[in-house]
Parts: sequence; structure tokens; C-alpha cells
Amino acid sequence: MSIKWFPGHMVSARKKAAETMEWTDIVIEVLDARLPEASCNPMIRELRLHRQRPCLKILNKADLADPKVTQAWLNFYNRQKDVKAVALSCKKPGDVAKVPGLCEALAPHRGTTFKPLRMMIMGIPNVGKSTLMNALLKRRVAAVGDEPAVTKNQQRLELNDRMSITDTPGLMWPRIEYDSDGYMLAASHAIGRNAVIDEEVAAFLGDILLARYPALLAARYGIPTPSPSQGEGWDGGERLDGVGVIEAVARKRGFRLKGGEPDLEKAALILLKDYRTGALGRISLETPETRAAMIKAHAPAKVEEPESSDMTTSSSQP
Repeated sequence: MSIKWFPGHMVSARKKAAETMEWTDIVIEVLDARLPEASCNPMIRELRLHRQRPCLKILNKADLADPKVTQAWLNFYNRQKDVKAVALSCKKPGDVAKVPGLCEALAPHRGTTFKPLRMMIMGIPNVGKSTLMNALLKRRVAAVGDEPAVTKNQQRLELNDRMSITDTPGLMWPRIEYDSDGYMLAASHAIGRNAVIDEEVAAFLGDILLARYPALLAARYGIPTPSPSQGEGWDGGERLDGVGVIEAVARKRGFRLKGGEPDLEKAALILLKDYRTGALGRISLETPETRAAMIKAHAPAKVEEPESSDMTTSSSQP
């Protein structure tokens, strides 16, 4: 399934962001800690590198992500030039209180009453940008909702007499290059439901859970974990896949259609909700290793050049 979701207001939002970037000292990019690279908009990287702006990458919702995987991502980002990465929850005031100091460290030449530090919050929809803005200012100034693309316009406010901050609308990019990225974004509710089929997204999520977090499926829905003799993903001799996970959820919760068939749509929504809220446990959908493997798998195959002949042509004798 190819997912495309690029609401009209994002075109003007990108243009406005490019203009604001000129007068910005620090880009605060909010990512979803469960899928940091899939939730990283390549347009934001392009804009900030064009203006040579340092970036504070906030891996938000870290309390929902696998902590070992999150640490691997922090190591990955903190090796990059002009980038500082931190994992936190924008809903925790103590976590958010660290952000201004981290920004000051990235731009030590700013942050005085004569040269205030100008920060801009950027990211894709529904990763917590407005929650971060409200927490930094300690009052509600940005609309917050469970649906993506709640914020439609920029707003700039003074954090104190040495710092200002601009909140921006969530930005997607016109074409998602990798299908798996689209599925991860949809599973994490960064893409509107009108662009996806819930059962397909839930089946994708189910496959990841079977491969990496079978114990969490067992604890939540009673889906047996595979034994060493059965192999990963096996249940009673029959191979279980993502669709099988949805069916198991339907059985566990008693979701039935008329006629007794399992209600897969309802079960898919429950599986997605349990993942999004953390009811399933702390889950990361990608790691630096799985990301690299996925990109390698999609790379164009190299065409081997034919070996050059070492033959020489001799001239005939008259």
C-alpha cells in the first residue's frame, strides 16, 4: 500500500518555514522515539542545512519506546555534525525544562537580551510539537489533539527576555519513499485515517510485534510466544502472521460479526490503540540496524560492467 497524505495547508506551511528559518538560530526537531528516522521529514533537514542551522533532535514519547533501542538512536544522532539528540516526554515538565539549556549549548553566541536565542519547533504531525510549546511556556498557547495536523499556522512567542520560540504546523513531505515508513507513520497516528486502511496498518504492526515483541503480545492478548522448536512466529504448528494477530485480538476480545466471523476492523483499531497509548508495552518500530537493512534492500541493484577483453588485433602481412 502506497500512502500519500499531504494536506493543502502544508504547501504554504513549508514556504513559511523556509522564510522563518533565515531568522532562526536553532531548529528543535521533534521526532517520535518509536520511529525516529521514519518520523524525520527530509524537507526539514534540507531547510536547516541550507541555512546551516544546528539541530536539537527531541525523541519524544520516549516513555512509550524500547529504552535500549532509544539509546542506540541517541548514539546514532549524536555522532552527526551540529546535532544534539535527547530522549524525553514532552508531557513531563522536568524533561522539558532541559530543552532551553540544550539549545543554548548549541548556539553559545546567542541567548542575551541584546541577542536573544531564536528557536523554531519543527516536525511531522502528531509528534508532540504543540505539547512541547505549551510545556516550555507553562501555559496553553497551542492547540493539542490526538488527530494529526491540528496546528495550521506559525506562532512566535517570547520564552523569556533572552529567548523566543516559534511553533510551526506539522510538515509531511509529498512522497514517502519507503512503504514501511508509511505504515510506521500510520501506526503511530502521524497520518490521517483517510489515507490508510486500518487493517493493513495493524497487520504490518502485528508482523513487527511477532518478530520483536512476542512476549508483549502474549501478555496482552494471550497469543502464545513461539517455542525454540516451532520457530519464530509459530503457534500450534501453524505460522502466525500480522493478520493472524488481528484475528487473535478479535477472539480475545470477543469481536464478532453477524454469522460469527471475527470483526477484523474493530480488532485492528484496538491493536493500534494499545500500541499508541503504550498499553501493549514499550515498543520501537525501527532500530538503526533495521533502518540500514531496509534502505540497503531498496537500493538499486548494481549493474556489473562486462569484463574488458584483453585481446589484441594483429595486422595481416601483405
